Amino acid sequence: MADDKKQPIVVKKVRKGGHGHHGGAWKVAYADFVTAMMAFFLLLWLLGSTSGEQRHAISDWFKNPSAIKGPGGASTSMIKLGGAMNFVKGSNSQRARDEQKDYKIKYVAEEKRRLDQLLEDLKEAIDKSQALKPFKDQLLLDITPEGLRIQIVDKENRPMFDLGSDELKPYTRGILHEIARTINSVPNRISITGHTDATPYSANRRDYSNWELSTDRANAARRELIKGGMRPDKIGRVVGLGSSVLFDKTDPYNPINRRISIIVLNRATEKDIGLPDREWETDAATARAEPVH
Repeated sequence: MADDKKQPIVVKKVRKGGHGHHGGAWKVAYADFVTAMMAFFLLLWLLGSTSGEQRHAISDWFKNPSAIKGPGGASTSMIKLGGAMNFVKGSNSQRARDEQKDYKIKYVAEEKRRLDQLLEDLKEAIDKSQALKPFKDQLLLDITPEGLRIQIVDKENRPMFDLGSDELKPYTRGILHEIARTINSVPNRISITGHTDATPYSANRRDYSNWELSTDRANAARRELIKGGMRPDKIGRVVGLGSSVLFDKTDPYNPINRRISIIVLNRATEKDIGLPDREWETDAATARAEPVH
């Protein structure tokens, strides 16, 4: 009877589910990774298809997205791009860059032609002028990376200025007047530089040297060019270099080192020295139309 009263022992086996691939957390992580990679490659594409100016404008917008809004709600930074969506139009941007490049090539060629013609005009003016013929060997003309350079140099018995002075000789005034009439026909600005030889300034002035003398002589040339009919707004730079840039490096005391250098600047040099841009075509037409006094 005792055995009949024993209860059967029931063993329950619970089979637990597997781990890993049956879960869903990895899908979220993978989706985040793919999204991040898409954003990364989109960023690379944008950097490759936009110009430096456009990237700067985009950067400004992210730094200050609440900036003053322009027409249609676009921020001022995006307006710099030419429109809120203009930066994604690669073909239009490339076309604009190609057109700008073509314009620059055409403009550089036109400017070179203009300076070459000015060089020929100056040579012709010197040959035709009875007043300038005796000083032909003191007028040196050449084309440099900065533009057309006109150098008026001293000779042993024919200086441009009185000794140690910025007072122009009468024949130097005539040379500058003739130059003024010729270079006034082009819109380019000019640079005027005064140079001395290595002879120290001998006057009893401690506060005055060849640096001040060369600057004063450059300014005297500037005033005389304007008297000769050149427009004052054509002056781009007036400097004095003393004896720091010698014409004859083998003989620092050679009179030829005393000179005035006038450079008809090309547009690239104007930008390099910080001169504001200007409408050259309009100026050229104005220059040709203006009478020379």
